[in-house]
Amino acid sequence: MGLLDGKVAIVTGAGRGIGREEALVLASEGAKVIVNDVGGSLGGEGGDKSPAQEVVDTIVAAGGEAAVNADDISTWAGGKNVIDQAVDTFGSMDILVNNAGILRDKMCFNMEESDWDDVIRVHLKGHFATAQHASVYWRNRAKAGEEVSGRIINTSSESGLFGSAGQSNYSAAKGGIVSLTWTLARELQRYGITVNAIAPRARTRMTETIFTEMAKTDDGFDKFDPANIANLIGFLASDEAADVSGQVFVVFGGDVWAMSAFQPVGEVHRDGPWTPSELAAAKGELFKGISSGVPKFSFF
Repeated sequence: MGLLDGKVAIVTGAGRGIGREEALVLASEGAKVIVNDVGGSLGGEGGDKSPAQEVVDTIVAAGGEAAVNADDISTWAGGKNVIDQAVDTFGSMDILVNNAGILRDKMCFNMEESDWDDVIRVHLKGHFATAQHASVYWRNRAKAGEEVSGRIINTSSESGLFGSAGQSNYSAAKGGIVSLTWTLARELQRYGITVNAIAPRARTRMTETIFTEMAKTDDGFDKFDPANIANLIGFLASDEAADVSGQVFVVFGGDVWAMSAFQPVGEVHRDGPWTPSELAAAKGELFKGISSGVPKFSFF
């Protein structure tokens, strides 16, 4: 018996890396899986169905059920098509894992409009387009009197939580995904739907230039293996996580951090307005919880 027996899942960007491992774990826990991937390059160009087909073949060879979807989920139509395919192929849709993304890393002064637009479109709109159509499907079922147990798991990044130089487009999109997660969790709770997000750290096409030299520990455990990330997804997709929603998790190797929302690090109060010079004088009190007014990128 698997945690996800009888469930139907969609994983976007599942042809490689973290998405591939997520699809394999969900299938190993009993879910039928729609493997979505346009098969584009790291920057989003081109298309190739073979990586997604290889994932499907691997699932089927292990005794599971899966199908390829090559729709562009950053379009409204693509977001709807992948939901419809899950329902048409497997009879329902229970789990949506939004993972697809691209990179166009540049410093802000070198970034072109297309670099900004494409990254925001694929990451942020790509998360919302699928989530919107999934929520319509689940809400209609709930209004028809059916019991709904929907799961949306989004993919943010530590770049979205803390900022990362050279990634203003990516950081903005990933930060937007956190806010989107909180909002969807509030909106969909009444219908039996949970919405959470992960900020994974693993070796993928996006990070191989950073983590290439970081591999196995002395005991042979590869902390940067993307398969480590997928196990958290298996839990969040299950009925065991029915009471977990609106949460953001940083996950790396065998380490999982449940992150808090924005919290005050200092404060000043008075009964009237502050003047600029008075705020300058109170700066030490306002920022007493941090070393400066600029957040640091954290590796814990």
